[in-house]
Order: sequence, then structure tokens, then C-alpha cells
Amino acid sequence: MKPLAERMRPQTLADYVGQEHLVGPGAVLERAISSGRLPSFILWGPPGVGKTTLARIITNQLDLPFHSLSAINSGVKDVRDAIDKARRQQFFDRPNPVLFIDEIHRFSKSQQDSLLGAVEQGVVTLIGATTENPSFEVIPALLSRTQVYVLRELGPEDLRKMVDKALAEDEILKTKQLQITEYDTILQLSGGDGRKLYNVLELVTSEAQDTGEPLVISNEFVRTRVQENLTRFDKGGEQHYDIASAFIKSIRGSDPNGAIYWLARMVEGGEDVKFIARRLVISAAEDIGLANPNALLMATTTFQAVQAVGWPEARIILAQATIYLATSPKSNAAYLAINAAQQKVKQTGTLAVPLPLRNAPTKLMKDLDYGEGYKYAHDFPGNFVTQEFLPTEISGTVFFQPQQNAAEKSILERLARWWKGKYGYK
Repeated sequence: MKPLAERMRPQTLADYVGQEHLVGPGAVLERAISSGRLPSFILWGPPGVGKTTLARIITNQLDLPFHSLSAINSGVKDVRDAIDKARRQQFFDRPNPVLFIDEIHRFSKSQQDSLLGAVEQGVVTLIGATTENPSFEVIPALLSRTQVYVLRELGPEDLRKMVDKALAEDEILKTKQLQITEYDTILQLSGGDGRKLYNVLELVTSEAQDTGEPLVISNEFVRTRVQENLTRFDKGGEQHYDIASAFIKSIRGSDPNGAIYWLARMVEGGEDVKFIARRLVISAAEDIGLANPNALLMATTTFQAVQAVGWPEARIILAQATIYLATSPKSNAAYLAINAAQQKVKQTGTLAVPLPLRNAPTKLMKDLDYGEGYKYAHDFPGNFVTQEFLPTEISGTVFFQPQQNAAEKSILERLARWWKGKYGYK
């Protein structure tokens, strides 16, 4: 018997739940389906939000040939075979087929390169699915030939609708006497993941017997059953994002023991080594930052090293970096500074660059006083001279505020000495 998630997989857009911003009336993919003109695109979103399902529905509604590859077990030869098959179909005047590549972020550069010609020439319409940011994982040449559509976590209303739909329509569940009195725990455990939602629902309804009495499913009932079957529930790394979150929060909280435990969970779960290393790089910049600038160097070196070494030895490198970051002093001053600056940009728009700061590569620009009045810092004692670097409208605005750690106290002293109170540094 197929799992509940597979039995309930939608076959049409009418049955598809969520992602209204993409498939709702007038949305971008709904318009593409209505017009019959389907661009190559990449669906980026967390697990269990309907990426594969959406690709199949679109293909079916447009009655296009469909070829599917998984980046986990497909090589360049598989890609070329699929493209050759598509070329033969073109010869017989059939519509361009869809080539769907699941987990496209796992494709190597050479595998992605092998797609370029066929996508550019329109031999295939590429639909990729990824849980990773395509900006980092898809080569620029391929990214420029595709659209990227972001899928969101399923919201509580979407998830509840899916539960009710399964109870009413699934060939097995509709024959059981089931009464859900509380939805909260089922929805919380799903984490916005429709596949996980159905796995939990299938688990907690498996005890329903033909006794004449309904099985009452409450929050406490769900918690108890899932805890008793935790190994089954977590099989296949379905807590992927929860564990990654616990890993980063342990580093941020300066607990090397918690961080190493969650690292071990990811290693044992077969997590992608680059996924772990990338999060170390982010944590080094966001949570440690200027309190220990060497943390970013350590994390960046770790990212490079684990790709060169691979499993299983990469676990040792990841462990060293994890402990180093967890035991480092913490500061999010840089993170707060860029957030504040971006917010100011949104509020004030595109303010003019002051003339002294403008580039003046031509005589006309020099005649217009571009660069006039700029003071070259290295011409002054201590390589510093007071001048204005912000647009006049926001002069004196403070974005960076050093925090209370040894490294940033030194920075604060330097800023106070240079700017003599302009930004309030003391």
C-alpha cells in the first residue's frame, strides 16, 4: 500500500493546496498554464510544499511529455539521454517535453553545463526543484536562462484543509471512524511540510479499529503516539530544518555540547556536507562577527575543506569548526547594521551620492564637480580625515553600534577617537 502522502498527491490545480501567489487566479504560473507558454523555471522551497507535485500538474494540464531525473542518482549521460530523446520527439513534431530535475542543487557544474544548450534552444523546458538557494547552487549561465519561483511553507489553514481532505477522501482513512478534536499538535509537528503532515496523520490513525467507537485524536494523543514512534517519524531526515535550527541556536547560545549533538544528528542523517558548512559560514558572520573576525575565516576554510575531503572525514573538520564557533565571543553588530541600513534605504529611497564621493572618469564629469572636495585619507596623519560619507539627508545616522566584547571595545575606542562624537561613539 502506498503511503498516505502519495495516495493524496493532487492531480490537478483544483486539488493543489497552497502557493496561491504562484498558482492562484492571475498568478504567474496560472497565467503560463492558461497561455500554454511555459518558461524554464526552478521551484525553490522547503521540503513537502509541493514542488514535484506542481511540476507534474502543470505538465499534465498542458499535455506535455514528461521526463524526470533525480540529481542524486543521475549523471551527465542520463541528462544527455533525456535530451536526445527530446530531440527525437521534436523530429516527430511533438511539443517540447518537460525535463524535471529533482534536487537540482546536487548536480555538479558539468551536469548543469550539459543542460545549457537544450534549454537555450528550447529542446526541453527545464523545471528544477531545490530546497537550497539557487543563487549558490545553480551555475549563473543556467540561472540566467530560467525563472526562479519561491514556494512558501504551508500555513495552518492549508495544513488543516489537507487533514480534512485526507479524512474525507483517502480510500483507507474514510473507512475508519476518526474524530479530530484538536489540530494544534499535528500542525505544529508538520512544520509547514505537507509530506510530514501526512506521515504524522498516518501514524496516529493507524490504531483505529473497527470497534464501533471513533478514535478521538487530541493534542495529547498525537504527542504520545509520535513520541513513542520517534524513530519512524524521523526516518529519512524529515526534521531536516528543525535540526539545522537547533544546531545554529546552540552555536549562538555558546553551547559546544548542544552544537556537537545536533551536528552528529545531521551527520548520521546523511545531511549534505555543504548544507552544514554553509550554515557555519552564516553563523560566523551573523552571530560571532566582529567579536572574533577569525570565525568567518575558520568557517570559510571549513566550507572549502569539507568539499575537498568529503565524508566521513569531513565530520572531524565540521566538529572543529562547530566547537570553535560555539566557544567564540558573540556579536550580531554587523547583522544589525546591515538590517538598519537596508531599512533606511527603503524609507528614504535612492538619495543622491554626494559630489565629493562620485567617480569622475571623464572630463565632463570633472567639469560637473564630480569628485571635487574629496579628501584622500592616506594623505593625512594617521590615514584619517573628517569628511562626510552619507547623503546630506541622513547625515549623522548610526547603523553600526559596537557591542560589549573585547574586540569591539577596541573598535569603539578607535571610532570615538576618529569621529569625535559625530556618531555618538564614546
